[in-house]
Amino acid sequence: MTTETNPSSTRHYKTLFISDVHLGSKAAKTDYLLDFLRLHDADTIVLVGDIVDGWRLKRSWYWPQPCNDVVQKLLRKARKGTRIIYIPGNHDEFMRDFPGMHFGGIEVAQRHMHEAADGRRYLVLHGDEFDVVVRNARLLAYLGDWAYDMAIVINIGLSAVRRRLGMPYWSFSAWAKLQVKHAVNFIGEFQRVVAEEARRADADGVICGHIHHAVIEDIEGIRYINTGDWVESCTAIAEHTDGTMELLTWQQVKGVPVEREDTSEVEMLMARALSQHAA
Repeated sequence: MTTETNPSSTRHYKTLFISDVHLGSKAAKTDYLLDFLRLHDADTIVLVGDIVDGWRLKRSWYWPQPCNDVVQKLLRKARKGTRIIYIPGNHDEFMRDFPGMHFGGIEVAQRHMHEAADGRRYLVLHGDEFDVVVRNARLLAYLGDWAYDMAIVINIGLSAVRRRLGMPYWSFSAWAKLQVKHAVNFIGEFQRVVAEEARRADADGVICGHIHHAVIEDIEGIRYINTGDWVESCTAIAEHTDGTMELLTWQQVKGVPVEREDTSEVEMLMARALSQHAA
């Protein structure tokens, strides 16, 4: 794993994998992500689900300017030639109604088979279909989401204090989650099941998100990669030109002004997609 703070110039990779941004949630670390996107480019960017938090937006609309800034940044990269693939997750499941469509140069796909530069094939999917709670007990999933929100509220307060004291970012919610034995067991079982899905797809590895636990490890001959999130850990996966996969952790916010454009059309499209999905 690499923890990055302030590269002197933009770094370019073959592929970047990012998931679980949760735009529309007050917990989304849009400032960290904008800083990261400003200093990191790639030939291809794969958005591995839960980029937009439709669950929260349906409860109450919350879409401040930084959310627009993230959308603008991605659209601008697409216009400049970056291939961007959007694989919806459970929180942005409304996008699953548009497989194969392009929005401002961003491709929507249910799954993606990624061929790395070293010849390895990776099955890329969000992973929520392997979460029994999300798949079979939606009410429990929403209750768990509420409890998670409470942990995030505590996390935001602690982060603000630590920032004022000049201390590095540390996630209380991630720490608390890993202290719970059942959560640790769930993570292990999730990883095993997702790796088995990659094996069934005749892939060498799998790249997913969903559980907000970034890691690169081998599970019974399958390379399991989880992108983490931009709510707690601020992580992404970078593929180098030789096919090497690296876990990046971003802990810097420089607050550089963002180029802004009118994204009212994007907001209207999202609102319409959400209402159509709810119907």
